[in-house]
Amino acid sequence: MAEPPCTSRAPEVDDENTMTLDEVLEEELQLENDANAVLGPSDDKNCSYDKGYIPRQALYSCKTCKKGSHGEAGICLACSYHCHEGHDLVELYTKRFFRCDCGNKKFGELKCNLAPNKEAENEANIYNQNFQGLYCVCSRPYPDPEDEVSDDMIQCCICEDWYHSRHLNTETPGEENYAEMICESCTKRLGFLQYYSGLIVSKVGKPQGPSEGSVDVVSVPAEDAAKTTEETIADTPTGTKSDKAVECKIKAGKQNDFKAGATFWPNNFRSLLCTCPECKEMYADLKVSWITDENDTVQAYEEKGKTVGENGSKPSQYEQGMKALSELNRVQQIEAILNYNDLKSNLKTYLAKFAETKKVVREEDIREFFSQMQARKRQKLDDGTPPYACH
Repeated sequence: MAEPPCTSRAPEVDDENTMTLDEVLEEELQLENDANAVLGPSDDKNCSYDKGYIPRQALYSCKTCKKGSHGEAGICLACSYHCHEGHDLVELYTKRFFRCDCGNKKFGELKCNLAPNKEAENEANIYNQNFQGLYCVCSRPYPDPEDEVSDDMIQCCICEDWYHSRHLNTETPGEENYAEMICESCTKRLGFLQYYSGLIVSKVGKPQGPSEGSVDVVSVPAEDAAKTTEETIADTPTGTKSDKAVECKIKAGKQNDFKAGATFWPNNFRSLLCTCPECKEMYADLKVSWITDENDTVQAYEEKGKTVGENGSKPSQYEQGMKALSELNRVQQIEAILNYNDLKSNLKTYLAKFAETKKVVREEDIREFFSQMQARKRQKLDDGTPPYACH
């Protein structure tokens, strides 16, 4: 028998603040995909220590444990769950060639629950100010409660620090026009990049800076920029298929002075860098031996994570949500979305006071919010008022 129509109307809700269940699940799917991109390739059950210095993994710094530690330290994804649950953690995104420090001498008496037998120190680990929760040349936290300017943070692919776009000392091209950014300090340090200046992506119609004989460099899509430079290299004597494996590309190239500021590079610029023995030795001396490895990029790591997520045996939150949605009748669906929008509206109002006072939201604050929501729900039930009813 068909379900009888419900003649009563649901309470009116502001359309701008209302989401359908499908939209909720789509948003959840996007969040899940973003999480898979960063966390997917990392093991959340086993400490990564025994794998040595992993090419790239998700890392955290524990501010709770740092109070009694000696020096900077980083922990893997699994240890953030099993050894530092409830601690004040700094999410470091990903770092290259890092070995988990959890439980070594930097943590004093604290031992790793997953891999207790570790050397006192990981001497090859590289630390920067990010492990203190500080970023950019301004050495400020992110998010910064004292910064009223909304600004994107961009990671340098060399030093792996994060920078406000307004502090890069150059104009930033659109995201679709470049793949990797090298900060001003690293650009200056890696002098060989001056031989590849033709690859640099600049903001459309804007020169990098005034100088004698300078011209405007117009941005083109990253793939086209790389293709153009690749063809140029191929036209040189050292660019032939028989020679370029052994001949040095930059010896026949022209060294150009950089303008001040960070530099932006197209998608496959690493594949265009010289791999002759002399250049490989130079990369090693500069401690960037990985720079010609396209699998070193954050993009490659994220793609691997997405693949892991897509091929996982566990259904996604979206799939589980759609399955649950299909099992609800119309009245239950309306009740679910009203409850969700009620939660969203109340949470937005609750968090607004933190934004106004620039106060950090603590775990206890969120627990307090949900306690208040539960109390409201119990009050409604005690009053005999169901969340949604047809009359």
